[in-house]
Amino acid sequence: MPMKSLLIVTAVVEAATGLALLGLPSLVASLLLGASLDTSAGLVVARMTGAALFALAVACWLARNDEKSRAVAGVVTAMLLYNVAAVSVLVYAGIGLSLSGIGLWPAVLLHAALAIWCIACLRNQRVSLSTTAG
Repeated sequence: MPMKSLLIVTAVVEAATGLALLGLPSLVASLLLGASLDTSAGLVVARMTGAALFALAVACWLARNDEKSRAVAGVVTAMLLYNVAAVSVLVYAGIGLSLSGIGLWPAVLLHAALAIWCIACLRNQRVSLSTTAG
């Protein structure tokens, strides 16, 4: 699948998640982790996370038509790091902390798939850039 598709899918998924965290952070936490956000600090952190995810979504959306640029490779590399971190944190939440919401393992699988897709796109872009430069 082309990088443009990855950027569009990521923009849609992360915008939806970001907006949900901004507006309904306790509901998202409950669905994802099976736990509530009991403190004001937890709500603030969840909303900041929502804002960051929405910003990532905007970056992906704006970059979707520049597949061949090195700047887009930077965006996709950042997405790769985010997805690997998301998988790690969510697996730890599920196994290490025994948290489990209905969305936990689907979220792990989604982020793992997005990480693999990022790797494939970065490899394809590197090959493409090296053949056009040579």
